Amino acid sequence: MGKADQVMDICLLAGEIMLTYGAETYRVEETLERMAKASSFKNVHCFATTTGIFLSFEEEGKEDLMQMVRIDDRLQDLNKVTEVNQVSREYVNHELDTEEAHEKLKAIAESPVPYPLWLIHLSAGIAGSGFALLFGGAWPDLFPAFLAAVLTSVTVVEFERYLKVRFAAEFAAAFLGGSLAIALVFFGIGDNVNQIIIGSLMPLVPGVPLTNAVRDLMSGDLVAGVSRGAEALLTALSIASGVAFAISLFL
Repeated sequence: MGKADQVMDICLLAGEIMLTYGAETYRVEETLERMAKASSFKNVHCFATTTGIFLSFEEEGKEDLMQMVRIDDRLQDLNKVTEVNQVSREYVNHELDTEEAHEKLKAIAESPVPYPLWLIHLSAGIAGSGFALLFGGAWPDLFPAFLAAVLTSVTVVEFERYLKVRFAAEFAAAFLGGSLAIALVFFGIGDNVNQIIIGSLMPLVPGVPLTNAVRDLMSGDLVAGVSRGAEALLTALSIASGVAFAISLFL
């Protein structure tokens, strides 16, 4: 494999990791272009959207090389984004050669989630109970909001694992979280059903896609910004539909 192919591979792998785990598209494009230029290639152009990356550059004395990679999954792990940024900086500063950078990127891509699932669900419950209090709930609402948020977090993770349809998992999680909140208040555990439902939905709020959509639009990446905004809108519609279904059935 020639040098151009090796550089193309590490650039696309770096971009794939960053885009999969929540990086903004303009950051992906800048990172890939700097890595390719650091390898002395010319006419470097990168175009990234939420679902794919196109990269092309010219090797002196040869034709242009262009490849693309499709992004199927969109998760949130900003620690991996930070690690890829560090590898790219070391590569651009020639502290790493191509093979070392490739090995480090493969290790980042294959590394598991740094936190166990039980800790993620527990954190979702604590965040949900805190938001229930923040939005006007009373102290007796903390425990039911905690339970409903934990159920929402568990549901969205398990449903997405088996259904492979993210928006269906979010609909089911919102429905079950809202139903549990209503049931707990009905049996006298908690006072304010509205605040408890709000707390139960906090693990589903698409904060990263919304933030990235605004940043992409402000940086001029209109296609990526609009597509991320559409993704966040679909998530919001799934959450609203699930809660509305629970309320229409049980209230």
